[in-house]
Amino acid sequence: MEGSPPTVTDTPADDLKPSFRSDVTVELVKHTASDADVLFAARVSTAGEQSLDELKKDPERSKGLINFLMRDRHGSPFEHNSMTFFVSAPIFVFREFMRHRVGWSYNEESGRYRELQPVFYVPDTSRKLVQEGRPGKYRFVEGTPEQHELVTRAMEDSYRQAYEAYREMLAAGVAREVARSVLPVGLYSSMYATCNARSLMHFLGLRTRHELAKVPSFPQREIEMVAEKMEAEWAKLMPLTHAAFNANGRVAP
Repeated sequence: MEGSPPTVTDTPADDLKPSFRSDVTVELVKHTASDADVLFAARVSTAGEQSLDELKKDPERSKGLINFLMRDRHGSPFEHNSMTFFVSAPIFVFREFMRHRVGWSYNEESGRYRELQPVFYVPDTSRKLVQEGRPGKYRFVEGTPEQHELVTRAMEDSYRQAYEAYREMLAAGVAREVARSVLPVGLYSSMYATCNARSLMHFLGLRTRHELAKVPSFPQREIEMVAEKMEAEWAKLMPLTHAAFNANGRVAP
């Protein structure tokens, strides 16, 4: 167990004021994941059941086996592990997340059953704002101070208006599942996401931009922020697997 999940509580109505963030939260809640899980699964094919002590006898052989599995795309040994993350991010990030269905399980907070808190996404000045080129062949470049000022003002004003309308409907007795319709995708939500190393590698291959990647990817920056934090946690749990992933072009086996 890696820590405990954050506690989510409803806030008294008088204390609800919109707040704004530009970051994301990723916490490793629990896991059963190690390089040994890959080795156990792979070696049963040729050697039958082995003890952990046997696996530790020859670390270079273990490293070589993991690299071989990654290089030749023998993927199933990388599925015998599990990681559960708590993620807090804007709703539009979760909508991209749920394009990843194989090897993933999700449970997201519900706007039907609890009053949603007024926390909204506003990008900071490090976020590139301007898209140049055409779809499939474009790049993002820095925005001007005036553009950043406009984005901040327009987003904050819109969020405040939307949340005021949401609260007004709730106060009038409108059901939460109806009132939530006015809230924007920049609202922060939270979820638990569970995956194995193979499904995480596929996610990272698409949702991070990396100099070692054989296949280029152009992720939206906000989901890449989540992916980077997940990768950092996974790299500590399965360093040999992570190294082999990088050494073989960051392509999921």
